[in-house]
Formats: sequence, C-alpha cells, structure tokens
Amino acid sequence: MRTKPRISTRVMVSMAMLTAVATVLMFLDFPMPIFPSFLKFDFSDLPAIIGAFAYGPVAGIIIELMKNLIHLLQTSTGGIGELANFLVGVALVVPAGIIYRAGGKSRAHALIGMAVGIVTMAIVAGFANYFILIPFFAKFMPIEAIIDMCATLIPAVDSLFKVILFSIVPFNLFKGIIISLLTYVTYKRLSRVLHDRGAREKTEKKA
Repeated sequence: MRTKPRISTRVMVSMAMLTAVATVLMFLDFPMPIFPSFLKFDFSDLPAIIGAFAYGPVAGIIIELMKNLIHLLQTSTGGIGELANFLVGVALVVPAGIIYRAGGKSRAHALIGMAVGIVTMAIVAGFANYFILIPFFAKFMPIEAIIDMCATLIPAVDSLFKVILFSIVPFNLFKGIIISLLTYVTYKRLSRVLHDRGAREKTEKKA
C-alpha cells in the first residue's frame, strides 16, 4: 500500500513560487531615512508569512531559509545580513503561523499571531544583534562607526546597547508591523488563489 507523501506536489510548487517572490523582494531592499543606512527594509517576509499561514510554520521557515541561501550568492555582508534576515524572519513567521493555525485560521488568531510574531521578532533582533550579528559585522565596519551612524539620527546613542534599543528594535517593530498589515490585507485573497489551484489540480487528475 502506497503511503501519501507528506508534502504534495501542489504545496511544493506553491512554496517554490512564494520563495521566488520572496527572493526577488529581498533583492529590492532599500534604506529608510528614519533609520541608519545599514538597516535595509524589504518585503521578503511577506511571502514567508503567507506560506506559514497556508501550509504551516515549517513552510515559513523553508521559505526564509531558501531566499537567504539564494541571496547569499550575491551577499555584500559576508553572510551576516542573510543570517540576520533569516533569524528575525523566522521569529516573525513561526509564532504567527502556529497561533493562526492552532486557532482555527480565524482573523482574530491571525492578528494575535502576528502581534506575538512582531514582539518576538524585535526581541530576537535585539539579542541576536547585540551578541552575534554586530560583533561579527564589526570585522567589516568598526562598532564605533556603527554607533556614530546611529548617533547622527539619535544623538543619545553612544553605546552598542543604545544602538539596539533605539535603532535595531524600533526598526524591526516597524518592519514587523508593515509586513503584518500587508499580510492581513492580502492573505485571504492569495489563499484562495493557492487553494483554488490545488482544487483544479485534483479535478484534472480525476478527469
């Protein structure tokens, strides 16, 4: 007796499409005038969170991983930017995906999940940057230069801790909120497209 594959062809194709979109969006990053220039904003977590909602948090992790592995081929940060993007992206999409699906895929649980994801994203970004990412990035740019870049926008910044408190955490809160709002507005429409294609494929196989 044949066992049913854990991941259907439809799901794999849909995840590949979401990964492709996420990869393109990641290459279209841009600086925000209100944040230091080394913090680049992109919308690549949007397809990942949609994948986590549609197919579960593991799908969101896979999309986050694949887009960063592809982006690593043209990295300008020695992989540090990609590691940062992966860690904070996973911190957003995993709690959101778990809570949304555990709550019966309701709008209320989508909002709760994304709110928890935003907070988790900011916390992970803070700790990861303080203990791992910025110390590694200091090999390319001295920590003093990073502090000075932040101080030009916020004069109170005079230490790595204040870089985290006044730049890294607010940036990730801002990014998480924007991604979550876009997800809330677009997910149901995109979800129908993803699942309608699956229904059509099943119909074609029966015909």
